[in-house]
Amino acid sequence: MQKHQQLKSSLFKLAQADGMPGAETTAAEVAKGELEKFMQVEKDVLGNVVGKIGGKGPHILLDAHLDQIGLIVTAIDEKGFIRFDRCGGADVRVLPAHEVLVWGEKTLYGLVCSMPPHLTKAESAGKAKPADELAIDVGMDKKSLSKIVKPGDRISLKGPQGELLGGRVFSPTLDDRAGVASVLRCLEILKDKEHGCRLTVLFSTQEETSGSGAKVASYKAEADEAIAVDVSFACAPGLLKEKCADLGGGTMVGVAPTLDRGMSKDLINLAQRENIPYQVEVMGGRTGTNADSIQNSGKGLKMALLSLPLRNMHTAVEVADLEDIESTARLMAAYILERGQENA
Repeated sequence: MQKHQQLKSSLFKLAQADGMPGAETTAAEVAKGELEKFMQVEKDVLGNVVGKIGGKGPHILLDAHLDQIGLIVTAIDEKGFIRFDRCGGADVRVLPAHEVLVWGEKTLYGLVCSMPPHLTKAESAGKAKPADELAIDVGMDKKSLSKIVKPGDRISLKGPQGELLGGRVFSPTLDDRAGVASVLRCLEILKDKEHGCRLTVLFSTQEETSGSGAKVASYKAEADEAIAVDVSFACAPGLLKEKCADLGGGTMVGVAPTLDRGMSKDLINLAQRENIPYQVEVMGGRTGTNADSIQNSGKGLKMALLSLPLRNMHTAVEVADLEDIESTARLMAAYILERGQENA
């Protein structure tokens, strides 16, 4: 979609950078470079990218996580096949015959081995194997491979980037580089506007495994309130309507016991008033995002969650809609502007 070309370019640049949990350095450097266009930025001991803008109004934290799902090397067997485990919640159902990149002393292209259907036992047909029963073939023997790859090295899922019709895009790592892109777009909207708020922007590490990046950085920030931006489930064949949201239907405003009810209502009211497309996502307990840990960090703070509908989550062909990224950015910007005016 022509009007979102700059947003698409920024998103694809972010999504191309490697950054699995605990090894987010490349993704962090790309995100840091983009964030420095708007504010002073630093990296902390856990690799979080943190930017700050001073102000006399309320202190608002914006969070989106940097890390992506992937795999981690556990061993190299006698025939030179790489054994691995999941690093984050990679969907094991799509791993057989998948293309991967192994990040050792040099980057190796590999393929996850797949059992031919002709040799599959009847009781195993149609069932996904756990990660520890799969292996990766890079075409090397154990002795040669062991000089390049070691246990603990990360493995990323290789996938294409491109566009579908109607402003939809596909790529690996849209969870949560789409969230990072929406925060950056929010800052672009605010760039020439006076809002008076004190802002901390957090591109956090290790969300897919422990959430430790957001826990540490939000504790240090001591904000008054926060908005986390992540992805959630887009509707697809076979999914219950109440469990998903429409791609292109707008940002998803979270409503949950762990989220501040007042902030959720304010975001919904703002979206209605400013004609920003939105959907409501209701959760009965924890959200499964950084919002859960940020809201009880330090002395505690008011917490909201905006989510982007995402299809094919935790695969290498995740699908998002650029309009949803834009509406998320617009709603965050509108909220910051309103909070600044309230305290002017």
